[in-house]
Formats: sequence, structure tokens, C-alpha cells
Amino acid sequence: MCRSIKTLRPPAIPEKATEEEIRAAALQYVRKVSGFRVPAAHNQEVFAAAVDAVAEATRELLEGIHVRGAGAAVTG
Repeated sequence: MCRSIKTLRPPAIPEKATEEEIRAAALQYVRKVSGFRVPAAHNQEVFAAAVDAVAEATRELLEGIHVRGAGAAVTG
């Protein structure tokens, strides 16, 4: 997978992931999967929609994750 995508949950990062970090990871994922760093004009809309969808899925994932052995449940 893309090396510039980092883990966005504690303890990999000390605090809850920011919206900027989530969007950056989503953008990197969509770039990797699509093979386009910058999409052509006719692909802009679907590219942006994919970034939005991946960012939303990432938010939901981080909010729902519980880390074992972290004492109280850790959520992103």
C-alpha cells in the first residue's frame, strides 16, 4: 500500500486524527488505486467523490475501533 498513508489511531498518533489527516490519507488512497496523482478534468468529479467516500469510511472506522490492552476503549 502507499507508504505515505500513516496509521491514524492511538497509540500510533497521540490524539484523535484530525480532519486534515483523514482527508490526506483518503486522497493518497484514491491516488494509489486510480493511478492518477491529478485526475483529468473529465474525472475530477468522480475522483473528488471517491476521496469524500474514503474519508467518511475512515472517520467511521476510527470512531468504531476499540484497541485491546489500552485500558479504556480507545477511539480515533
